[in-house]
Amino acid sequence: MKLLALLFTAMLSVSVHAADPGTGASFNGPLGLQLYSLRADFAAKGVAATLDQVKGYGIKYVELAGTYNLPAAEFKKMLDDRGLIPVSGHFPYKRYATEPDVVAKEAKALGLPFAGCAWIDHKAPFDDAQCREVIEVFNKAGEALSKEGVKFFYHLHGFEFQPQQAGGTLADLLISRTNPNTVFYQMDVLWVVFPGQDPVKLLDTYGARWVSMHLKDLKKGIETGSLSGKTDVKNNVVLGTGQMNWPAILAAAKKAGLKYYFIEDESPDAATQIPQTMKYLEGVKFE
Repeated sequence: MKLLALLFTAMLSVSVHAADPGTGASFNGPLGLQLYSLRADFAAKGVAATLDQVKGYGIKYVELAGTYNLPAAEFKKMLDDRGLIPVSGHFPYKRYATEPDVVAKEAKALGLPFAGCAWIDHKAPFDDAQCREVIEVFNKAGEALSKEGVKFFYHLHGFEFQPQQAGGTLADLLISRTNPNTVFYQMDVLWVVFPGQDPVKLLDTYGARWVSMHLKDLKKGIETGSLSGKTDVKNNVVLGTGQMNWPAILAAAKKAGLKYYFIEDESPDAATQIPQTMKYLEGVKFE
């Protein structure tokens, strides 16, 4: 019996440690890293050394924020050499507005199943007229990327939650008027909570329109309700130490069927905070 108990303990240990780093009993990922988090390291240490650093975290999936002036094929090879899988990437709004077909081909060359936009060029405050122009751009971009087998998404940034006279917000208008078959959305949790919105409600409301999530926590004590789409990067803190109710958010995201989760930490301390965030995700509990 003692031998059986020891074998069972060993098997349990193996099963626990077989989980990908950053995942655990409740949070199963797939977990990736938005490489913008390490922009300072890319500038100071270079591409190769920073990608080695990403590999060292145990991260498997990455979301791109450019290729650091390298040709797509060369950058893709550097990722491949380290076992890093590019599954998503951000491209500028202007390019989606002027050359969506070119962006689609670049995304395909990088092997990206998903390609998105992280910021809409706009005049503040964002308004109904601008939103309707964006809807047209996104529908065309979604169609162009779909032809290359790539799913287009938009990463909400907070300023889109301007209220409408008819009720709801411009974010609601944007989501409801874009093609549900070719235009999807990425939830950055900080940029939902900071403007005073409820991520669980939005996940429940729009379900499968959400394809991925930026895992980002907001420092305790920071006032919410701003529609600026901007806050001090030092307000990005380790997951579980800020304002967000992560068990509720992650449970709602799982129910909505999100495809990928990316840690994005814009803090100057991102390099040291990322492993702490991963450890939190390994232990977080929810159903």
